[in-house]
Amino acid sequence: MRPIIAHMYLKKRPIITHMYLKKDHETECALVVRLEVVKKTSMGFLSLITFLLFSFTPLSSSQFIGNNFLTNRKIFPKQQQITSYAVIFDAGSTGTRVHVFHFDQYLDLLRIGNNFDFYKKITPGLSAYADKPEEAAKSLIPLLEEAESVVPEELHHNTPVKLGATAGLRLLDGNAAERILEAVRDMLKNRSTLNVQPDAVAVIDGTQEGSYLWVAVNYLLGKLGKKFTKTVGVVDLGGGSVQMAYAVSRNTAKHAPQPPEGEEPYIKKLVLKGKEYDLYVHSYLRYGREASRAEILKVTHGSANPCILAGFDGTYTYSGAEYKAFAPISGSNFDECRKIVLEALKVNEACPHQNCSFGGIWDGGKGSGQKTLFATSSFYYLPTEVGIADPNKPNSKIHPVDLETEAKRACETKYEDAKFTYPLLAQERLPYVCLDITYQYTLFVDGFGLDPLQEITVASEIEYQDALVEAAWPLGTAIEAISSLPKFDPFMYFI
Repeated sequence: MRPIIAHMYLKKRPIITHMYLKKDHETECALVVRLEVVKKTSMGFLSLITFLLFSFTPLSSSQFIGNNFLTNRKIFPKQQQITSYAVIFDAGSTGTRVHVFHFDQYLDLLRIGNNFDFYKKITPGLSAYADKPEEAAKSLIPLLEEAESVVPEELHHNTPVKLGATAGLRLLDGNAAERILEAVRDMLKNRSTLNVQPDAVAVIDGTQEGSYLWVAVNYLLGKLGKKFTKTVGVVDLGGGSVQMAYAVSRNTAKHAPQPPEGEEPYIKKLVLKGKEYDLYVHSYLRYGREASRAEILKVTHGSANPCILAGFDGTYTYSGAEYKAFAPISGSNFDECRKIVLEALKVNEACPHQNCSFGGIWDGGKGSGQKTLFATSSFYYLPTEVGIADPNKPNSKIHPVDLETEAKRACETKYEDAKFTYPLLAQERLPYVCLDITYQYTLFVDGFGLDPLQEITVASEIEYQDALVEAAWPLGTAIEAISSLPKFDPFMYFI
């Protein structure tokens, strides 16, 4: 075969390049490039360099020259894209949701159909099956089947599956939670073709939940890998607990106090996109949306409670316990309700630290990492249900003072009128609308010490590229799970 000869110049020194196609057993070809550099050395010799550039699939010489060489196109071997799915179960206090995510080798999300996040939800949550662990496990089968149908069958054995149980199971008495988790482990081992590791099913503590949410929100916003001052803080109001998480300075982390006995450390260290972060995170068990009602009703010991709408007389059930719920003759009252909420939050409890939130807990110092705050779960749902935020938008900006204004209005509403005043609010939540809004306002201002005029983004979803992804902790868990797989970037790990 006649070589193709081209004259090129590099730093004004002539280089004669010989290029020719060489067949190898009729199966593949190689483009051999020989660079003859005419350069006289001190010894008077010529140096000769020969390079083998690359291999490619068979092409005729005319095809190669016509399609590639003459048009200056580069030819590279086509590499198979490395991707992986992750299946995450969020077993919350009010229901269980399954999420399926798809990542490329660099931990960027890939689409599943038209979206970046596939999810389905069922009710009730696993904690509703406290005495029936096998029934709890069976309730997840429809979700498992949905998730497995999304993941290509040939990738099932490499797809990690995890179930994280949150506050609902953490509040169960005795060994009820562990019996449920064991039944779920057995179900997954016996029925699933996904990659089920020994630690796949567990109760995640509130600090893990808060950490994963912080990762998820900052990932979607494109903040990871940047200075901690460029990240956003997150606060999440679930059914059983509330979590606050934000990045702090190295100096703040170094001088962080010890938490109360039995509590997780205030600071978690993690690496994201090669950058180390010190994350303040704390979870307040029993202060989620549903759990807080029980705490507020406990304060009045079964007597009339000024947080309950006038005209309602009933009981509130949470975690197997019942609480009398009825208003004084005068009806609900914002100022009186607020006093009850402050007592339930224990805002005046002794605190040995300079900066405290409530219940004697250190608040992390409220530095730059908290100046921009995203609030999720019921912090989003309640404002949209009562008209403070637009229910047609996945996220909105509000201020604590907006909650105060609406709480005063709600507490003047009678139970029989509430369904007309708040048509988006579910029937079973109407008696507690004064309580719920007053609680959120008091939690922000007195619990977390935020300015009533501070701007807060309440969010259920965040825009990622040109689609929306749920702002929730399962995405953070999925990122950690995929980061540990071979051939994938170590995008995230805890230190």
